[in-house]
Amino acid sequence: MEQPKIHPYLPIFIGVVSVSLSAIFVKLANEEAGIIAFYRMLFSVIIMAPLFFWKYTAELKQLSKRDWLFSSIAGVFLSFHFILWFESLNYTSVASSTVLVTLQPIFAFVGTYFFFKEEITVKTIFAGAIAIIGSVLISWGDFKLSGTAFYGDILALIACALITAYLLFGQDVRKRLSLVTYTMIVYVVSTITLFLYVVIKGESFGPYSTIDWIWFILLAIVPNLLGHTLFNWSIKYVSTNVISIAILFEPIGAAVLAIFIFQEYLIATQIIGGLVVIFGIILFVIDDKKILKYFSKKA
Repeated sequence: MEQPKIHPYLPIFIGVVSVSLSAIFVKLANEEAGIIAFYRMLFSVIIMAPLFFWKYTAELKQLSKRDWLFSSIAGVFLSFHFILWFESLNYTSVASSTVLVTLQPIFAFVGTYFFFKEEITVKTIFAGAIAIIGSVLISWGDFKLSGTAFYGDILALIACALITAYLLFGQDVRKRLSLVTYTMIVYVVSTITLFLYVVIKGESFGPYSTIDWIWFILLAIVPNLLGHTLFNWSIKYVSTNVISIAILFEPIGAAVLAIFIFQEYLIATQIIGGLVVIFGIILFVIDDKKILKYFSKKA
């Protein structure tokens, strides 16, 4: 593997911190979920537009009707993922919401099994069961804490299912398009969808305070463009499993930040449930063959 000038773990670490800030910025923005999501996507499109129009517009000619359809559906799913996830943060804690959203690999496993007939193994079933037990612990603890917290957990779980659907529809299209072109199409569709959502709900597009505009822009720059771009850069030098496991530290980073910023202290079921979820997903994404190969070398 080609060696980069800097160690890939440094960009991965910065990427994890960047995506961990997403829930924090959303909670700090004092506006409706649809508005926050709309401006997050709009500013992302505006920032990406110069690069797209300079280098990637020719790729649009390669798109089939199926590609346009699947990309558009992905954009719609992404829109409602943001709406429901941001809304969940109004009801439940940053820790619970972000942990439940990280169940994405388990939802993806179910989706790829039904749509792409991918293989089921005993390990994936076992790992999925562990992660689900962890999510039940979190939700049960939040339910005992308050009904609204439990409602927020449900919204976060639905948001997780929607982001998985977004990835499944994009899986085929990404084989033929660059990341920039595909992302631009999805973000534009998502922005239009969110615009219509805000109009239908009768919410105002402004004016807002200066600090809210800052949160909107930071949401576009930090978790959207910086965080995921660094992950995409790192994937050239490290295994996908390294990225997958690194992303699981997002809830930990977000939870720690929430303690200092919002004084959201964790209860026992949140801590235990969160650790169980993370363990289950690590078990799910880890590569058994590489582990066996590693230990056989040591032997």
